[in-house]
Amino acid sequence: QVATPGPKPGTVRLADGSVVRIPAGWVNLPPGDATLTRRVKAAGPSITVQEKKGRRAFSKGVWAAAEQIKEQRTKLEAERGTEAYAKRRASDVKRREKKQSEYVGTFDATVRAFLDFDPRYEALEAKLAAAVTAHTTPVGSGTVARTQRIPVERRAESAVIAWLRHQTTAYDNMTIERKKGRRRQVRRMLAEQSRRLLETYRRGRPADAATCPLQVALADAKEQE
Repeated sequence: QVATPGPKPGTVRLADGSVVRIPAGWVNLPPGDATLTRRVKAAGPSITVQEKKGRRAFSKGVWAAAEQIKEQRTKLEAERGTEAYAKRRASDVKRREKKQSEYVGTFDATVRAFLDFDPRYEALEAKLAAAVTAHTTPVGSGTVARTQRIPVERRAESAVIAWLRHQTTAYDNMTIERKKGRRRQVRRMLAEQSRRLLETYRRGRPADAATCPLQVALADAKEQE
């Protein structure tokens, strides 16, 4: 069962609102080893503790009998010490790296398709796509590029707009009043500003490299490499 932290140490609050004490002999298995956590939960009674902050839920580990956790940890460590496991692990890593490499390539191409700059700005398009892709595609980055809930075309568009918001506007230094919907309103306004900036390059209009916020941002990023 899933619960939230209780009002006192050693307690949890269940879904129905009731507060219960952790059974004697139970210990907390911290998050971090998904395989061990899964096996402990499958081996017997347990309580999964999650704490919600904003829209996200953060794991606070799993409570289960100490012997139950010890037994599953011992079995798993024995498995992980075998040659077969090492080979399987290496194969899994290779497969994930291949999948990640393919996704990076696909995402970069999708970003470029969204940018669709005039041929005279082809080099700039490539630089911007590379910068956005490098920032948003790493595994575990938690960016929109990593979500599977929306098509890759929408991920690419959102990633570009987010990159422009942080790199070409004053958003990060803005003081935004704590009013419901105000931050969303500001972000929408800045998104329109970013879209107008992109249109300059899509239509092949002249742009001063020394003053254009996009070219300045890319130049700064290059210097920091």
